[in-house]
Amino acid sequence: METSLFDYPLPPDRIAQKPMEPREAAKILVLDRKSGAIKDNKVGDLPMLLRKGDLLIFNDSKVFKARLKAVIYGKNTREAGKEVEIFLLRPHEGMWVALARPGKKLHSGCRVMFEDGSKARVMGKREDGTVDIDFGIHPDQVFELADKYGEVPVPPYVEATKENTSAYQTMFAKHVGSVAAPTAGFHFTNALLEALKNNGIGTAFITLHVGIGTFRPMKSETLGEHVMHEEWAHVPKETISMVQKAKQEGRRVIVVGTTAMRAVESWAQKSENQEEWSGFTGLFITPGFEFKVADGLITNFHLPKSTLIVLVSSFAGREQVLNAYKHAIENNYRFYSFGDAMLIV
Repeated sequence: METSLFDYPLPPDRIAQKPMEPREAAKILVLDRKSGAIKDNKVGDLPMLLRKGDLLIFNDSKVFKARLKAVIYGKNTREAGKEVEIFLLRPHEGMWVALARPGKKLHSGCRVMFEDGSKARVMGKREDGTVDIDFGIHPDQVFELADKYGEVPVPPYVEATKENTSAYQTMFAKHVGSVAAPTAGFHFTNALLEALKNNGIGTAFITLHVGIGTFRPMKSETLGEHVMHEEWAHVPKETISMVQKAKQEGRRVIVVGTTAMRAVESWAQKSENQEEWSGFTGLFITPGFEFKVADGLITNFHLPKSTLIVLVSSFAGREQVLNAYKHAIENNYRFYSFGDAMLIV
């Protein structure tokens, strides 16, 4: 399929710059994927919109301060003293995969120094533009360095402020490793979870560390040409048990966010009989994909020509999704990370 089929026009003023307060006041568009029918509600209506016995699955990954400022150092380089930005993505085989800006200044063997005097060496560049960086210390120590001196990597379409960077984390954030938040979870608060629990709606968790690919639109002309970014995921034993029990009893599994969707469907593709599952997933969910776990999806409104809008279209039908997006634009919904939500059932 052509990537252009997943494009749509969006007025810039519809891009939300901060979350709705209170969070439950955000709009939620309810899309019936069988009929295509659309209803407008508030996130706070979810306890009534869902059924008793439904199981919600959330991503509990935590965003870390992945943007680090550094300077190039060394006697034998013309670039010594030049400032650069290192955007950490993930640890890999004793090193870190990162984005470096400006990339032209950071050749293989180049050394950089951070604010606390910590040093690292660029070991090589990859075809996708990322670099391998060796800090010479354990990944946990690098996370500590980032936590002290780094900045929260809010999406490029959001103007960073103290207010929205502090809000760029879900209430479930537990396991450090994401460079982008699983934003469908932004809409949930303790009060909303309590109301859902009182209505007999269950909750379960997976971990998927969201990578930089979530920011990037597809550049290929067709879906088949796109190379999906890999992300590390973990589906714990407890969640698998809860999903299997829900399926056996005919109850619905409602996945909260495209990241949670990729995690549970990746596990199901590997083996539904595993007690737990961890690993990197490069699963690209495109039209025709057979969903084995999800009966419903709660998600935000995504960028044109992104892998995320392709995933949502695969679940609910491209024409129905684009029609829902058109309705959302005409009815003043807020888009992207801090925007409003959709419930697809």
